[in-house]
Amino acid sequence: MNNPVGWFEIPVNDMDRAKKFYDAVFSIDINIQDFGNLLMGWFPSDLESHGSSGTLVKAESYVPSHEGTMVYFSVEEIDEVLPGIEPAGGKIINKKQSIGEYGFVAHFEDCEGNRVALHQRPKM
Repeated sequence: MNNPVGWFEIPVNDMDRAKKFYDAVFSIDINIQDFGNLLMGWFPSDLESHGSSGTLVKAESYVPSHEGTMVYFSVEEIDEVLPGIEPAGGKIINKKQSIGEYGFVAHFEDCEGNRVALHQRPKM
């Protein structure tokens, strides 16, 4: 059985600013693809690994928001990621909090105004 989510898209107004933010927060290099009326910033992915990858998207019909679906990024340690949110242009909404046997979560607003989250699995 596969996990139900296979792809995500995060709306942005300024692709360069969003790329810089996510590159800094997660120590990655987002790959920008220009499809004319659609600009995408692909997160790194490994098709052999579990989990979903996705993209930043700039297009007329994509509007950053706190409303609607929220993406959770899996991280090894939330406390190592949170300190980079505000210097990169984001805002911490909820600091690290326990969700019991399922680990920990934290919520932030990215540089574009999207509500996004972090998830840390429990240590075994």
